[in-house]
Amino acid sequence: MQAFTTIPGKLAPLPAANIDTDVIMPKQFLKGIDRQGLDRGVFFDLRFLADGAPNPDFILNQPGWQNATFLLVGANFGCGSSREHAVWGLNQLGIRAIIGTSFAGIFDDNCQRNGVLTLSLSEADYQRLSVVAADAQRNTISVSLEQQTIQFADEVIHFTLSALKREMLIGGGSAVDWTLQYEADISQFEAQHFAQRPWLQRTREQP
Repeated sequence: MQAFTTIPGKLAPLPAANIDTDVIMPKQFLKGIDRQGLDRGVFFDLRFLADGAPNPDFILNQPGWQNATFLLVGANFGCGSSREHAVWGLNQLGIRAIIGTSFAGIFDDNCQRNGVLTLSLSEADYQRLSVVAADAQRNTISVSLEQQTIQFADEVIHFTLSALKREMLIGGGSAVDWTLQYEADISQFEAQHFAQRPWLQRTREQP
């Protein structure tokens, strides 16, 4: 998982509400036994025409928003089935953060586990970014997890994250890596816990 500290990039708008994981990653791309090539599947039915050519009307195919690093999305983005492939594909496409007002819970968790930042902003801050995202001449922003800010032009938006999400994304490790930082504390807790409740220790050791 790539570490996320301060990252600049283009912001592309996808304002439709309730974009689900089937739209993000259609079912035909779930057949592989590895994670390779999932970037092609992202928004496939929107990005490509029936003959396989890029759809010129889709925002990520337009010159000012190609190779976007950030998405500004509508409410309840990522609803539907869990479909972790959707996040894998977004990551492979180069998307490092998804900014909106609300996200489906499972999708949000999948993003955190795979190094993609999700940010839920107030409606007022969302509208400020909407103006920026719609303008191909000024749609470059910078997102800092260290400062918890989004910078664009001469403006700054402040956001807050849970300590867990922030530490995991800045460190670039998995949930297991994050947990192992506290291995000594966990071992100490277990020793105290089972010393006070030895019958649980015996139960745990039974085959």
